[in-house]
Amino acid sequence: MEMEEAAASSSSSTPMPRARKARRSRSNGESKRSPASSRVTRSSGRQPSILSMFSKGSNKRKSEEVNGEVKQEVSAEKEDEEELEEKEQDEKRIKIETKEGSEIKDEITQVKTTTPAKTTPPKCVDCRQYLDDPDLKFFQGDPDDALEEPEMLTDERLSLFDANEDGFESYEDLPQHKVTSFSVYDKRGHLCPFDTGLIERNIELYFSGAVKPIYDDNPCLDGGVRAKKLGPINAWWITGFDGGEKALIGFTTAFADYILMEPSEEYAPIFALMQEKIYMSKIVVEFLQNNRDVSYEDLLNKIETTVPPAGLNFNRFTEDSLLRHAQFVVEQVESYDEAGDSDEPPVLITPCMRDLIKLAGVTLGKRRAVRRQAIRHPTKIDKDKGPTKATTTKLVYLIFDTFFSEQIEKDEKEDDKENAMKRRRCGVCEVCQQPECGKCKACQNMVKFGGSGRSKQACLQRRCPNLAVREADEDEEVDDNIPEMPSPKKMLQGRKKKQNKSRISWVGEPVKSDGKKDYYQRVCIDSETLEVGDCVSVSPDDPTKPLYLARVTAMWEDSSGQMFHAHWFCPGSDTVLGATSDPLELFLVDECEDMQLSYIHGKVNVIYKAPSENWSMEGGLDMEIKMVEDDGRTYFYQMWYDQEYARFESPPKTEPTEDNKYKFCMSCTRLDEVRHKEIPKVAEPLEEGDGKMFYALATKNGVQYRVGDGVYLLPEAFSFSMKPASPAKRPKKEAVDEELHPEHYRKYSEYIKGSNLDAPDPYRVGRIKEIFCNIRSNGKPNEADIKLRIFKFYRPENTHKSMKASYHADINLLYWSDEETTVDFRAVQGRCTVVYGEDLTESIQDYSAGGLDRFYFLEAYNAKTKSFEDPPNHARSSGNKGKGKGKGKGKGKGKSSVTCEQSEQEPAELKLPKLRTLDVFSGCGGLSEGFHQAGVSETLWAIEMWEPAAQAFRLNNPGTTVFTEDCNVLLKLVMSGEKTNSLGQKLPQKGDVEMLCGGPPCQGFSGMNRFNSRTYSKFKNSLVVSFLSYCDYYRPRFFLLENVRNFVSFKRSMVLKLTLRCLVRMGYQCTFGVLQAGQYGVAQTRRRAIVLAAAPGEKLPMFPEPLHVFAPRACQLSVVVDDKKFVSNITRTYSGPFRTITVRDTMSDLPEIRNGASALEISYNGEPQSWFQRQIRGSQYQPILRDHICKDMSALVAARMRHIPLAPGSDWRDLPNIEVRLSDGTTTRKLRYTHHEKKNGRSSSGALRGVCSCAEGKPCDPADRQFNTLIPWCLPHTGNRHNHWAGLYGRLEWDGFFSTTVTNPEPMGKQGRVLHPEQHRVVSVRECARSQGFPDTYRLFGNILDKHRQVGNAVPPPLAKAIGLEIKSCVLAKLREDTAGRCGPAVPTPRRRASPGGSGG
Repeated sequence: MEMEEAAASSSSSTPMPRARKARRSRSNGESKRSPASSRVTRSSGRQPSILSMFSKGSNKRKSEEVNGEVKQEVSAEKEDEEELEEKEQDEKRIKIETKEGSEIKDEITQVKTTTPAKTTPPKCVDCRQYLDDPDLKFFQGDPDDALEEPEMLTDERLSLFDANEDGFESYEDLPQHKVTSFSVYDKRGHLCPFDTGLIERNIELYFSGAVKPIYDDNPCLDGGVRAKKLGPINAWWITGFDGGEKALIGFTTAFADYILMEPSEEYAPIFALMQEKIYMSKIVVEFLQNNRDVSYEDLLNKIETTVPPAGLNFNRFTEDSLLRHAQFVVEQVESYDEAGDSDEPPVLITPCMRDLIKLAGVTLGKRRAVRRQAIRHPTKIDKDKGPTKATTTKLVYLIFDTFFSEQIEKDEKEDDKENAMKRRRCGVCEVCQQPECGKCKACQNMVKFGGSGRSKQACLQRRCPNLAVREADEDEEVDDNIPEMPSPKKMLQGRKKKQNKSRISWVGEPVKSDGKKDYYQRVCIDSETLEVGDCVSVSPDDPTKPLYLARVTAMWEDSSGQMFHAHWFCPGSDTVLGATSDPLELFLVDECEDMQLSYIHGKVNVIYKAPSENWSMEGGLDMEIKMVEDDGRTYFYQMWYDQEYARFESPPKTEPTEDNKYKFCMSCTRLDEVRHKEIPKVAEPLEEGDGKMFYALATKNGVQYRVGDGVYLLPEAFSFSMKPASPAKRPKKEAVDEELHPEHYRKYSEYIKGSNLDAPDPYRVGRIKEIFCNIRSNGKPNEADIKLRIFKFYRPENTHKSMKASYHADINLLYWSDEETTVDFRAVQGRCTVVYGEDLTESIQDYSAGGLDRFYFLEAYNAKTKSFEDPPNHARSSGNKGKGKGKGKGKGKGKSSVTCEQSEQEPAELKLPKLRTLDVFSGCGGLSEGFHQAGVSETLWAIEMWEPAAQAFRLNNPGTTVFTEDCNVLLKLVMSGEKTNSLGQKLPQKGDVEMLCGGPPCQGFSGMNRFNSRTYSKFKNSLVVSFLSYCDYYRPRFFLLENVRNFVSFKRSMVLKLTLRCLVRMGYQCTFGVLQAGQYGVAQTRRRAIVLAAAPGEKLPMFPEPLHVFAPRACQLSVVVDDKKFVSNITRTYSGPFRTITVRDTMSDLPEIRNGASALEISYNGEPQSWFQRQIRGSQYQPILRDHICKDMSALVAARMRHIPLAPGSDWRDLPNIEVRLSDGTTTRKLRYTHHEKKNGRSSSGALRGVCSCAEGKPCDPADRQFNTLIPWCLPHTGNRHNHWAGLYGRLEWDGFFSTTVTNPEPMGKQGRVLHPEQHRVVSVRECARSQGFPDTYRLFGNILDKHRQVGNAVPPPLAKAIGLEIKSCVLAKLREDTAGRCGPAVPTPRRRASPGGSGG
């Protein structure tokens, strides 16, 4: 309670008639039942509920003490109370002289003038408005003929009945009238709002105006009775939108109810705000009840594009007005939730409401301290439930339904235990503190109210909103830094066990003896005969653990006793699948060890389930989900599993030879192969000299390096004689004028989001001059230590021109130098091609685009003279020395010397047919665009429900059939044998689709904690499940699922596990990983989860190695599932071939435009400046630049943007606290600091820093809110809890990168760093499209927000292209294998890819 009120009510010295007290204070919690129970809601110590607005007619609750007598006794005590309240106010004393005729004059005399300059300005004790506020207006007084309330009410113009009928004394129902041209004021005559809690705090508010009969709908003064000082107002209320848009608002006094019509001219601005907030809460509730998954930005867009109804005094809704009314709006949402079904998740915890609550600092659970009957919400329409029930194939259905119903029940039991421990409420808000109602369903189930106590639900009136919001927030944060658990690699480490010889006896003679060991084919254990190749269960040392399973690959006797070699199987529960795996399914792993036979527990049956011959046509059939009968000793396997990378692959086809079959172990063979490949070796010795042996060739990780080859080295490998200009460190901060920039103190962290200050250097590039080993004292070369002598290449930024040079140059341009250095062969990170540009037979563009890892040089750099010169001859000929024959075309630097660069120079006869692709949830086509650029696929079909995106897809892919309908409907049609849809479009049939890709939306179940029945049923019907059913039905050769990074963490990774589980059961090889788009050539951080799958017989693609270095903070790509840490196969974790792409690279060539620019086509006005711009504009000359348009921000937002400085890292905390004339003619106010901020103290000059009473640790006070200020009031209000809202109204930095490109750039949105680095506007559609890597020629469709959404939802084409190239290399490898006619045994894919950039590290 506020100070004055507390004082007033505790003063026992003033005897007060009970009735008066009760009449004035409704917030004291005497709960009153209204005699007129037909009228439902009424403001009693709380805001009125918007619920009532939606119900037609007036729903109100009456005050009791309606008798006319109360009024007269009051005046005496009123003076005493005033005295008391004034004593509380020691800052000021206010004298009131009330003259006849109700003209109220105020003299304000400052009493204490000794206070320091920095105190808060004086406020009116009643209406709490600042007395020095230029907008504070006084009531101008009533006309002479105005009547007092009782007299006015008997006027015959209002009377519905004759004077002799005791009409209005029968106070069962108060008379109802309308009042027009009204003003509301406090007893000092200040015009004031009545919705800020004053009435609820018993401040007396009065109103004047012309009272009209209830049936009069004309708001003019004619026919009205002028009335003065009606009131005080006991309650105010809202009643339904009367068939139109406007809500009716009413007052209740002791004598009557008044419905407000038009305000007086002077009161109109104050009243407009009331109407705005009421209407706005209507928009919000209606929008959210149909669109639960929208973001804060979507809500803003809804509000900003809604045209206010005619007759309201404002012309557009803005973000400022939403934040201004946030408390009220959220309270309306709370009351909507209360009226709703208890099994519907509350609207309050939708992402959009949580963002609004955080941003505006809303106090939850406030207005429910006084209860009212929950009114069923008439507008709970049967909303379109989003996508239809998922269409699933039998297999997918069985996995998601039967397998997991038990799982969910188990989890719920555990959750119940957990919840018993967990506090279900915050305990602080008013909701938590009130008693159970005893009436709702939940209470009636409680034991204390005579129920069974089974439902364990909290009283519906006591659902804590703070907790709900907090839990929903926690769901979204994913912890990346979970410590690693060691993998349970070696199971038993061959411990010695006391042997019981009698159990074990050899059968037959040894099949082979190699001196130390006698190998046997059979053994008898516990009267069971085992032979090599049988599978066994093995007893663990810890008897509480399940038995281990292994294949016996050899048995022998030696000094250690009777031994066998175990090739372990991995049970599904030890893979990433965890508990979702089939309990009988095992996986082959590369793990094996020698063990004593006495550990064997018994023989088991392990069956290999090979994919059927007709696998690709069996999709969608009713499959038996059981793979084998469960008899306790039968298991099956279909896949080999890589524990480090979580890759499920077809088992390798390694066969034993005749002479090693008695001891052949596939795991040993493969581990050997990998080790063999990783060990560096030299070959083709040339000559000896100078204590060294020289060679023509060295190999490592399956890659050959010859003299004259280009190599990648880590940046530490060598430095340049040019000292690099120290990177542009931020200038030291100058002292800031805290008076002018009061929020600047919040910027103490040096870290700036989107900055490249800590981005690593790209690889150093060298050319091999010599390969040698030093000769040891025994005269033999030390081949374990291979050295390279290399020539250093300079990149443009390594020369004296530094970074400026690299911005205009191609990213693969180098400069030759004659500087040499010696490096360890171990330090080499990969091979690349470096050619002299003049030697090329094709254009530099074509050469560069022809493959990865290709560089060129045209000049040499001399660091001593800081000059560029022609390269020497030995640089050009690219050193064919020691290579034997020169290699065609005289460029000698061909790729042909290396076997593993398959995709580069393909023999012409392998013409790669493009995969026929179906893109589901295609959006405007980013994924397909990247795949097309990679040349791997041709998208013949796309499905996209949202019309504007589907149109954009059509514009860019005229040959594609685009279906604009629900994917579930289409799958149902195809599965029921239809050939076309209702529009006559041809549907893809089984066998048509070779690649399936898409990014299914995951709203609805994307929180982090476990599934419960409700979220699980949402998941079962989700688009992820539909997408997997598409995969099962069509059985494509390749499958790709793209999603947000947190896809791999949703519901404790359950969503990921179920997805992989489904793919494995279908027979797919599969894996998952997280990629950072910024590493593939866009200036944007965007981490994405990718699930890849390949049909049996195909090669499962690797994840593409990064091409560009990127800010390390944004590159945490490991994933923790069940405390195990998984990484993808990527080896370039630190450096990479090319420098990072910056905002400057992305958009410095675009012409300047203004806030709200809307010209769809303009000219470029200039040439491309950077390599990226040359790529993105394309080779075809395009004079027209499309979609360089930006959102038109309101006058206030535009002014804020104008005042954000241009320095890197600038955001709202740099705004000056000044008054500014806005473009709409109004003027902003200065933000007032009115409270002591406990956390941040005072400024250096002693100024206050708090803007709300909560800064002092008290509850928020609605009267503290401020609006129309340059510094948005809500940001300092809630900044301490939210990292000071770093980045809101933030500018991009020329040398930095974009935050994740969003679907709607909003300076106060989740992603607030959306201002252009130099222009005073948000980024344009074209700038966003470039940050995603879309070519400038790519077409978008619809209005500006449609286009932003298309771009923001897309997969960046450069990322898609990199993945596409990996898929392409797998298609090629298989094609090669097939054309080679399978000569010799196929070599299994080794665990690490022999990539040109692979370090094996």
